[in-house]
Amino acid sequence: MLLHLDAAARRTSFSRKLSRTFAEAWRQADPEASYVYRDLAADPVPHIGEAWTELCDHVLAHGITDISRYKEAVRTAEHAAAWAVVEPLLGELVAAKTVLIGVPMYNYGVPSSLKAWLDQVTFPRMSLKGRTFVIAGARGGAYGPGAPKEPFDHHERYLRDFIQGHFAVEDVTFVHAELTNSLVDPALAHLRAAHEESYAAALALAGKAATR
Repeated sequence: MLLHLDAAARRTSFSRKLSRTFAEAWRQADPEASYVYRDLAADPVPHIGEAWTELCDHVLAHGITDISRYKEAVRTAEHAAAWAVVEPLLGELVAAKTVLIGVPMYNYGVPSSLKAWLDQVTFPRMSLKGRTFVIAGARGGAYGPGAPKEPFDHHERYLRDFIQGHFAVEDVTFVHAELTNSLVDPALAHLRAAHEESYAAALALAGKAATR
């Protein structure tokens, strides 16, 4: 199953275009496979509350590492309400063989819409080993290796550390279109050709990654 998430507030975001390119190629390569789509901007996931933290504490205190046993943490009506939010999101994530996330960089990091989803589905010592994650990103500037703003990249770095470090996922691919602000910022107009080159390379990589 492919779980496809989009987090961009902008309907025409380059991250959405890249994630759609991957999803379409993936579905053409395997038309019979299951596909689930969530637009985290149009249909936002609620932020976690105190009851969620108590569920998390119970999982941690009792050493529960089997995701199918997380429901054992539900002990009150408040816990049940929190679990009602978590359960379908977690079920989709666990069922997926491939997780595709379209996510732009906002203010050097990820949008709160994606962070809310991550918070809801993440529990202590939780492993998603064996799955594939593909991140389709868009950034207004240039943040790649050697770029002046490389140290400000809390977008790919955060997601890579989270997915590989916490979820223990080894197969993670990042596809980025950079310098998108060159299309609207006169001060960056001289970098439009570099943006077009970055976007074309990202589209090609997205299509290739879907059919490997």
